[in-house]
Amino acid sequence: MEVRGNTIKEMFKKNIRQYTMLIALAAIWLIFTISTNHLFIEPRNLSNLFLQTVTVAIVASGMTLIIVTGNIDLSVGSVAGFTGAIAAVLQVKYGWNAAASVLAALLSGLAIGAWHGFWVTYRKVPAFIVTLASMMAFRGAILGITGGATISPLSEHLKMIGTNYLSPLPSSILGAISIALFIVIMIRKRAQKIKYGFATSSLPVDVLKISLLSLAMAGLFLIMIFNEGVPYAVILLFCIVLVFNFLSQNTVFGRRLYAIGGNADAARLSGVNINKNLMLLFMVFGVLTSVAGIVMTARLNAATTSAGINMELDAIAACVIGGTSLVGGEGKILGAIIGALIMSSLDNGMSLMNLDITYQYVIKGLILLFAVWVDMATRKK
Repeated sequence: MEVRGNTIKEMFKKNIRQYTMLIALAAIWLIFTISTNHLFIEPRNLSNLFLQTVTVAIVASGMTLIIVTGNIDLSVGSVAGFTGAIAAVLQVKYGWNAAASVLAALLSGLAIGAWHGFWVTYRKVPAFIVTLASMMAFRGAILGITGGATISPLSEHLKMIGTNYLSPLPSSILGAISIALFIVIMIRKRAQKIKYGFATSSLPVDVLKISLLSLAMAGLFLIMIFNEGVPYAVILLFCIVLVFNFLSQNTVFGRRLYAIGGNADAARLSGVNINKNLMLLFMVFGVLTSVAGIVMTARLNAATTSAGINMELDAIAACVIGGTSLVGGEGKILGAIIGALIMSSLDNGMSLMNLDITYQYVIKGLILLFAVWVDMATRKK
């Protein structure tokens, strides 16, 4: 097969959703930078913005795969609040150490995920109903285990997950290693495509793409380094994104999830055990939701009864804005992360502008509606 070199125009057409998201993010940052007299673009604010994005981005990483299979999870906010409250209550009231409290929260998330998976896969109850029931049940459970009171303060070891930073020098080294690994991976990916005769972009286009993305990565690390360094929570998010991106794109399990979402009947006839794969997915997502809950609780230095409210809406919006189709079969982890960053940027920028909370909800709702409309329109076209 002859290797075809794609032009920049062809590359843009092929990845129009991804580039549209990046352009939208840049436009939002530019508008808020001008509107807030450059306060938005200051390193301290952007570093805080990245930290604010972490919780929703962690959930969105797993929510993408849930939606890809044609399901949805409305319980993530309540489950995250519940598992975070478990860690806080065990540590504050019962004197458990941070490691044991975190492990208990993770096991709780695993059990909740298995509960969801059982009803969805083996009892054929729609995921919408199962997770809607859990959203209400676990909101009540939060009130039960906390006694309706705020549980604080947390130990330094538990709190550090959401509040501590890697110092500037190690952060610089981490940034340099990350960029170097990214360049090596992209070069090897191009070489593999050429080796096996797959169509690939022309060399100048790939050089331009790698250069721009490397500069963007360097800019993100520099912003955090100029503040206090890279937050531990952001490092955790990087690791989760790498694992879930690999899981979705380079494993049999990941490809089966896309096959199930694309055409469940065809997947079943091809020998895919749909129940087993969906059960495993919900269990993994339960653990991931508990990770988000732990980070959220650590960042607040407390477990509160209102923790996680509307998190499911932000996570679903991040996935849809990031290009995940609500009809299933299509979506990318990195797109969801960009979508989460867009949602957090809107929250941060509108707050800096002192925009009334009424308008903030209206604007976010309209953006979600527009994103879904664009998704349906492009799929129809």
